[in-house]
Amino acid sequence: MTAPTPHPSTEGRTPYPVGLLLAGRRVVVVGGGQVAQRRLPALIAAGAELHLISPATTPAVQAMADAGELTWHARPYRDGDLADTWYVLVATDDPAVNAAVSAEAERGRVFCSRSDDASAATAWTPASGRDAGATVAVLTGDPRHSAALRDAIVDGLRDGSLAARQYRSHGAGVALVGGGPGDPDLITVRGRRLLADADVVVTDRLAPRELLAELPEHVEVIDASKIPYGRFMAQEAINRTLIEHAKAGKFVVRLKGGDPYVFGRGGEELLACAEAGLPVTVVPGISSSISVPASAGVPVTHRGMTHEFTVISGHVGPDDERSLTNWEAAAKMSGTLVLLMAVDKIGAIAARLVEYGRPADTPVAIVQEGTTAAQRRVDATLGTVAAVVEAEGVKPPAVIVVGDVVNVLAAAFQR
Repeated sequence: MTAPTPHPSTEGRTPYPVGLLLAGRRVVVVGGGQVAQRRLPALIAAGAELHLISPATTPAVQAMADAGELTWHARPYRDGDLADTWYVLVATDDPAVNAAVSAEAERGRVFCSRSDDASAATAWTPASGRDAGATVAVLTGDPRHSAALRDAIVDGLRDGSLAARQYRSHGAGVALVGGGPGDPDLITVRGRRLLADADVVVTDRLAPRELLAELPEHVEVIDASKIPYGRFMAQEAINRTLIEHAKAGKFVVRLKGGDPYVFGRGGEELLACAEAGLPVTVVPGISSSISVPASAGVPVTHRGMTHEFTVISGHVGPDDERSLTNWEAAAKMSGTLVLLMAVDKIGAIAARLVEYGRPADTPVAIVQEGTTAAQRRVDATLGTVAAVVEAEGVKPPAVIVVGDVVNVLAAAFQR
């Protein structure tokens, strides 16, 4: 076999822009760190058959594997891993591994993107963004320039002007930004603008992860994910991280799922930053407690049916001494109950609500991965919900709605 001709330097070369249709095609990502965390969501959204090869991952990447969005091979790269592969992204901090993957890709005529050395790659990852179904991708050879042009175009599409906005440097400090329930289009305009100005982004697995791919390359992304009964970053460590980076002169965005103050510990983070003498901006977000039910056809209130709805954290059960919830009062209310973080406690919660007077045939809707492409709704009653959740394999994150509102729009929503 004739050895492949080494590709020339990137200097003076003009990349040929093309959109890859990767749905159902094997794509390999080597390395499970921050670069992979930022690039994987777009590949998942493209429907690629993703294989991640890395001895270790960030918690957020592990969550993607646990959710079945990719196959994680928990080992180092081996020659031959690119067999039958259409595209490979190399994202390790080991130059020897990166070079070996590039060499195999060259032999197999697989387009290869490298996070460490664009001159050694055969494909470049553009700065990309989406608006109203359009994908904007910019390639300049300079990641910051590409990101700036991308931002100008996407902002122009969003406000109808297509006028490039000037880069605005933000002073040191912290912004607690509610990212909404998961769909990246549901973050507020102000939240998105502050995110674009960030030097450091401290995020978690419930924040809209596709937004990370829009960040310029110089932005540091810190994973503060909390996987249920798995890996997590302690709240005290998150507080210290916000303070240390802001005191170093950086503008830090704490990107959170939902709203910062609805079971998001935003109050704790604000107090810690305020005690450290740091300016803090709070950007409300769309809470999953109302948006996720709405996305699945469930209004949390409905005229003539309910005059109140109550949002309850179910992270501890009714029998747990740490519980602060008056379950008897909740059961006796006639309105809607919205339970967050309650998937594994729903059996005990439902039993307690029935014990205190809620009818066992009260409708229940469980909405998993609300507002995302993976959203699904499962229906039950208080009497059957524990068995249904187990039989359907429902996993967090999920929002559980209890009350007659569950069925009020069912017929119209299914049309």
